[in-house]
Amino acid sequence: MTRLKVGDAAPQFNLPSLDGSSLDLASFKGKRVILTFFRFDSCPFCNLRIHRLVKRWNEFPEDTVMVGIFDAKISALQKRMKKHEVPFHLVADETYETFLNSGVQKSFFRVMLAPLKAPITFLETLFRGYVPMTLSIAKLSTLPVDVLIDEEGKVVEAHYCKDTVDHMPIEKMISFAQGN
Repeated sequence: MTRLKVGDAAPQFNLPSLDGSSLDLASFKGKRVILTFFRFDSCPFCNLRIHRLVKRWNEFPEDTVMVGIFDAKISALQKRMKKHEVPFHLVADETYETFLNSGVQKSFFRVMLAPLKAPITFLETLFRGYVPMTLSIAKLSTLPVDVLIDEEGKVVEAHYCKDTVDHMPIEKMISFAQGN
């Protein structure tokens, strides 16, 4: 379970997408890609992150490629994401293989720190009705990862989140998508 680092080739995968097709990350070679490993389809913090990205999507360049991977069955992901009207790609890693191959880590302790570290964010998830629909410790303990990939398919930055609210700033993603 080796972490991705600067200069590594982007993870290769072909996974089922929300629209019913398969998404092959290699098909985006020649474009900058923002890749996020989310947790599970009903993760409150992941749903809030999706909400925030959708809300700010107009700040990204029109040709931005963003791909979010969830540890979920595609049917569950499709059901859960209907309310968001997501303008970017979301895929389901039903076997967790891409997560493992990309060094995604688990820590139940660090996941439990998020509500203490960011109580306002935690309250916002509750206010919006984002409730985890799983009791699986394996799913609950996953820590997200944000990865920036250049036009050559190489990792420019890999942000391994310390907890479930420690994502790469959206401003940094926008700047990367703009070519900065």
